[in-house]
Amino acid sequence: MAVALLVLALAAVLLLAHIMLAIRLKTRQYGAEWNMGARDEALPPLGPVAARLERARDNYLETLPIAVIALFGVVVAGKTSEITAIAAWIWLGARAVYLPLYWAGVPKVRTLVWGVALLALLVLLGVLVFG
Repeated sequence: MAVALLVLALAAVLLLAHIMLAIRLKTRQYGAEWNMGARDEALPPLGPVAARLERARDNYLETLPIAVIALFGVVVAGKTSEITAIAAWIWLGARAVYLPLYWAGVPKVRTLVWGVALLALLVLLGVLVFG
């Protein structure tokens, strides 16, 4: 199996972690009845940690389609290499580190880690388009 495809599979696991952590804390605040209901009612703002986990999930969802295109693209185009494997692992590792940093409310370092993930995506896209 190409490394890029393994990273995509693990990216799906990371997405599940984002979803489950965010909803768990949101349900803790609003209750199981809210979670199992239609969720139509207006609610007070989320607490800080639950809100951070929602923002972390949303951020991941914003960049995941780019990663899917880049990672799947290099496989389909036959452009996988040691460079794409390293970039794929760096992207996934940075995204995995980003979640607990955001959860804990760590400023600046979190943004730096996000930047590392972005650079890894740019390398993958560069190989896909120009390589």
